[in-house]
Amino acid sequence: MSSKTWVIKLGGAVLNTENAAKALFEVLYEQHDAQFVIVHGGGSLVDSWLKEAGFASAKHQGLRISPKEQMPYIVGALAGAANKQLMAQAISVGHKPVGLSLYEAGITASQKLKALGQVGQCHNNADSIINDLLSAGRLPIISSIGFDEQGLLYNVNADEAAAAMASNLNAELIFMTDVEAVLDANKQPLHQLDTKHIDTLIAEGVIVGGMEVKVKTSLHAAQHLRRGVYISSWQKPENLTALLQGEHVGTKVTP
Repeated sequence: MSSKTWVIKLGGAVLNTENAAKALFEVLYEQHDAQFVIVHGGGSLVDSWLKEAGFASAKHQGLRISPKEQMPYIVGALAGAANKQLMAQAISVGHKPVGLSLYEAGITASQKLKALGQVGQCHNNADSIINDLLSAGRLPIISSIGFDEQGLLYNVNADEAAAAMASNLNAELIFMTDVEAVLDANKQPLHQLDTKHIDTLIAEGVIVGGMEVKVKTSLHAAQHLRRGVYISSWQKPENLTALLQGEHVGTKVTP
């Protein structure tokens, strides 16, 4: 019986909070009968790098418009600084991380929409080194930077990247986000969401922006994986422990 694999998506905000990632890595280090793959974003870091370089940041339906001339900064922030900061925190706890882009992880990218510039969508291929790394006891930490067959660089939404990764590995999927759960109109946590419920909340303007992308991506992943996908808060490492032990915390998105 092979151990269970979990893909855990960490939002960029984890990097802005001292030792937040370290606390999560400590939880993972204590789990002996599971394997983990980390997929991360770094939106706030990208924002500050672009601002310092004199670029304006724009979003379209929750996705960052990524013109070619901004890509060196986006790649540097995500695949460089954010990835290595996470590696550093993982190493300090005792993990043996390997920093990767989506390409090595068996995901190629292609342009999503011309209007978004170098924003990529994911395509799974069988050419991944993730299982080899897991077998070798390493912790893959994957930035959401992708390449196409011609070697062009793409900025992929990290939630979508994590969903593609989970489908590639047929793994369980957890989105660690800034909020405890998806909230209803009265700002109360929703423990379970399905297609109909999600459509209604989006139509009513309750779920908007980045959370809309996250929820739609979770639903798409849940349909694809044929199992529930979890949205929970990174601010409470104990939530992660509970999720890994099969308890229900945060929001479970089901097809």
